[in-house]
This record gives sequence, C-alpha cells and structure tokens, in this order.
Amino acid sequence: MSYQQHPSMGSGSRTARRTFEFGRTYVVRPKGKHQATIVWLHGLGDNGSSWSQLLESLPLPNIKWICPTAPTRPVALLGGFPCTAWFDVGEISENSPDDWEGLDASAAHIANLLSTEPTDVKVGIGGFSMGAATALYSATCAALGRYGNGNRYPINLQAVVGLSGWLPGSRALKNKIEGSHDAARRAASLPILLCHGSSDDVVPYNYGEKSFHSLHSAGFQHLTFKPYDGLGHYTVPKEMDEVRNWLIVKLGLEVPRV
Repeated sequence: MSYQQHPSMGSGSRTARRTFEFGRTYVVRPKGKHQATIVWLHGLGDNGSSWSQLLESLPLPNIKWICPTAPTRPVALLGGFPCTAWFDVGEISENSPDDWEGLDASAAHIANLLSTEPTDVKVGIGGFSMGAATALYSATCAALGRYGNGNRYPINLQAVVGLSGWLPGSRALKNKIEGSHDAARRAASLPILLCHGSSDDVVPYNYGEKSFHSLHSAGFQHLTFKPYDGLGHYTVPKEMDEVRNWLIVKLGLEVPRV
C-alpha cells in the first residue's frame, strides 16, 4: 500500500511527490472477545513480524494487534543506507530537522489500518524506538485533529504507548495545542504510557524524559512515565507486563483468568 504526499505550499524547490511503499502487515487476532485494536510499530531496520510474535505471547486475549512494516528508504543516520524506517532521521536529537513528509505518510498509513475497525472497538497505537516516535507523533496529530500537512486526522485514539522513543516536533507542540480549545480537550483526555531504560545507548534516557515533559507542558494530562534502571535499547518481560497492565486499565479490558 502506498501513499502520495503533496509537498507543502511554498516549499520552493520541492516539486516532486514522494511515494512510500509500505511493507507487509502482520495481524495477531484476538483469542477472546475483540475489545481493542492496537497498531504496533517496530524500530529502525526491523519489520512487523518480530513484534507480532512477541505480542502474540502477551496475555491480552481481547486485543487485535496490527504490526505493519515500514517502507524501505535511504536513512541519513546510516549514511544513506536503505532500510525499513517510518521516516528519515539524520541524528536522534532535539535539533535535527524532522522529516514531516515521512512522518505524515506513516501516520496516515497507521490511521488507514485503524479506519476499518468496528465502531465499538477501542483503538490505539504503540511502538518501540522509531516506532515509538511515530506513535507519539500520531498522538499529537490526534490531539490537533490534523496531520502536519494540514489534512484532517480521522481516528479517535484511546491509548498510545511509546517504548525507548522520542517525540518529533516537540518544540512547537505547546503553541499548536494551546491555540485550539478542541486540541487542548483532546490532548487532556488521551492516555499515553512512556517507558525508557536508563542505560539506553541509542535513544538516550533524557530524550524519553524530555518527551514526557514536552507532552505534559502541551496539555497531555493522562501521562505515565516509567524509567527502567539499567535497561538498554531493548524490551524486557517486566516492561511488557507494565504495558499489559496499563492497557487493561486504560482500555477497560476484561482481565483474563490466569
């Protein structure tokens, strides 16, 4: 499935549209009553398959997991080497320019995957590393009611999870949300869980902490930030248990009998 993004007006030299070809999507069907659907996003260079296997083993029988695969594209961080990436990134830092076109294309692809879910099913987005960054970007689009390119964001998100990630566009977020009563209301009601390892050598721990503070100051009130002492850039069962318990509470899921 591909999306064509129109360049923003006034971009000058950018006349061609970029087309993003997304990879294979893996789906984990709910083993019990279908109460929620969550799109889960992998990290840089990974694919949807590895996360679908991990999520299938998580005791959450009422969740349908959708695990898409990002487009393969040249990534500046890797010296232009092509690999699966939700957007282009030069360096993981507060000051690096954000690839809005890539972010919007991925956020639109995710929203499209959720758009056909039954109306009585709650929907959310989660992810790891670059996938977490994309999930958090989607959260800001949901609050603002539009993508970065101005198109309407169509999904009513009810939970967002970001593991070992960061928040793209954090500097301008507060002003954007404070400029709209609707955006402030939506931000205030969206539950977000952030988890980050203190020994992360890929996405430094303080980026996770700063993302939390940026979201909080922009008016996101249902925030949970969980630090993991000694954890590097990976997940551990204790962290996934936290994700499971948080989702059960925030989405009002039936608790499976163990």
